[in-house]
Amino acid sequence: MDPNPNSRSPQPLGYSMHGTDAVRLPGLAGQLSEQIAKYDSSEFDDDKEVAGGDAEGVWAPEIEQSFQEALAIYPPCGRRKIILSDEGKMYGRNELIARYIKLRTNKTRTRKQVSSHIQVLARRKLREIQAKLKVPGQGPTSYLDAAQREKALQSMQQMSSAQIVSATSNMHHRMGPPVTYGGFWQHPGLGQTPPQDVKPFAQSPFLHAEKTPTSLGMGMGALTGATQPTTPAWQGRSIATHKLRLVEFSAYVEQQRDPETYNKHLFVHIGGPTSFSDPMLEPVDVRQIQDKFPEKKEGLKELYEKGPQDGFFLVKFWADLNTNASEDAGAFYGVTSTFESTENMTIQCSTKVCSFGKQVVEKVETEYARFEGGRFVYKLHRSPMCEYMINFILKLKHLPEKYMMNSVLENFTILQVITNRDTQETLLCIAYVFEVSTSEHGAQHHIYKLVKD
Repeated sequence: MDPNPNSRSPQPLGYSMHGTDAVRLPGLAGQLSEQIAKYDSSEFDDDKEVAGGDAEGVWAPEIEQSFQEALAIYPPCGRRKIILSDEGKMYGRNELIARYIKLRTNKTRTRKQVSSHIQVLARRKLREIQAKLKVPGQGPTSYLDAAQREKALQSMQQMSSAQIVSATSNMHHRMGPPVTYGGFWQHPGLGQTPPQDVKPFAQSPFLHAEKTPTSLGMGMGALTGATQPTTPAWQGRSIATHKLRLVEFSAYVEQQRDPETYNKHLFVHIGGPTSFSDPMLEPVDVRQIQDKFPEKKEGLKELYEKGPQDGFFLVKFWADLNTNASEDAGAFYGVTSTFESTENMTIQCSTKVCSFGKQVVEKVETEYARFEGGRFVYKLHRSPMCEYMINFILKLKHLPEKYMMNSVLENFTILQVITNRDTQETLLCIAYVFEVSTSEHGAQHHIYKLVKD
């Protein structure tokens, strides 16, 4: 059991029930919903003639990319319809995927083509995974005993095609060549293509639902690959060293509307899988930013000189403040951080909020390891946000213009230092800087490694 008394979370994340035949996606950006809803439904009818041959002959890379994005945005929900907006318009999931493809590529795919593609991909994935699970002692799932393998196979047999494809879509390698990133302070999307690790947050409720078999989640990424490189994909592409890796970081506000419905809005978020097609992290000289953080004892400059220098990272967040939930009485402001390691240790996480380079408030938390899936996991779950941060967010939201918010955020930073409590060794040091997101996709981020040339 999680020892945190605030650990009750909405189930599943990402949508709320709206009667028995519909679900609502409260976290979807309004502008995207409006664009998706603008098309005539007849354009996606199953009997519509679409040039290009059969359903499986028309999935070019750009269309497949949009298809994969839509899988992450719109969760499997059985025969229930999805409500996009306050207008109450309801759509089937396959039609929403087809609409998203049309929006992104200007190519029409019918509901039937989407359904056929999902079934073909599901059968392919199922065969691949079953083949791996049925061979004992082979590959990265060799730690699963016969009973666990059989249980995973039975669980997968009960899953729909949509659930299987959605469960594996986050492991789908991104298509196209790597995209380089220009100026450090430049907002992604203004005059350039955003980098591949500027990730709009998209919740996939199925990944958190109770039906997801534990053994499937433990080995899915490895099972779907033909060969296993000796170096993991996240090395050099995410916030990690050989001792500790950041798996997820999110700051959010959560409002309970009724006993069964929660609204959760993410201000910032880091998470999701990393693939070998992601670019390596770009370097930023630590001297460019060290004046934005404390300079005295345990400041960024001193910590970097102390090392280890491969454990220092910079994250530029474009925070999503587009929510009214934060104004409501009883709203819960929380932060969740998840780390993993091959070592069993006790970690200490220090989070310093800084203004004009000076520390304003510090929160220190201790977390013990839990052994899960062959690794040690450290989860600071639903840690309450401090009063200073809550007031800061509320005051920031009341500023009339985005440029005013960004002007304030220029002098606002957060420094997070994770240490081994027993040895006092620095494991990770993450410097966070902020702007306000203007993207329809909500919160975005870009990660850099800190260096000193």
